[in-house]
Amino acid sequence: MVNLEYSAICSIDGYVADKEGNFDWAMPDAEVHGFANNLERDVGTHLYGRRMYEIMAAWETMADPDPIAEDFARIWRRADKVVYSTTLAEPSTQRTRIERTFDSEAMRAMKASATQDISIGGPTLAAHALAAGLVDEIHLFLCPVIVGSGLRALSADVNVDLELMEQKAFRSGVVYLRYRVR
Repeated sequence: MVNLEYSAICSIDGYVADKEGNFDWAMPDAEVHGFANNLERDVGTHLYGRRMYEIMAAWETMADPDPIAEDFARIWRRADKVVYSTTLAEPSTQRTRIERTFDSEAMRAMKASATQDISIGGPTLAAHALAAGLVDEIHLFLCPVIVGSGLRALSADVNVDLELMEQKAFRSGVVYLRYRVR
């Protein structure tokens, strides 16, 4: 059975972007990026809200001389993408379709028929999936910075019991935590 995984890079106080919408403090170094690439290799489908999709779509055409970034671009391009948006007219990337609404039963069916893991990118969409009981794992990369406010990685409206499955500290001070939803 495949996993539905929510992954986020966030500040130590739990924000994926600060109050101005900036997240430059979350850019991974080579060690963290390479580790994250290995987590993404088994993902067959990415689920995004519109904002996260618009950020990630840059990987479609990005040519980067850095081998770790280029590796991620290849991993990302070969995966399917589903974007949940009421405003996006059409996708700007290949292997992408638009869904107008979040439908937990449709997501259950997608999960049941998938042969590779599914990843959710973006805290707003993840909150819907967590509330519906669809998320199997949460992967957090905690950056050594406090931003005070902004867009939360985890919704304050969701109550989920977790079991710590893995942890890893990086030289940069970033800490990776993998939780299984109970």
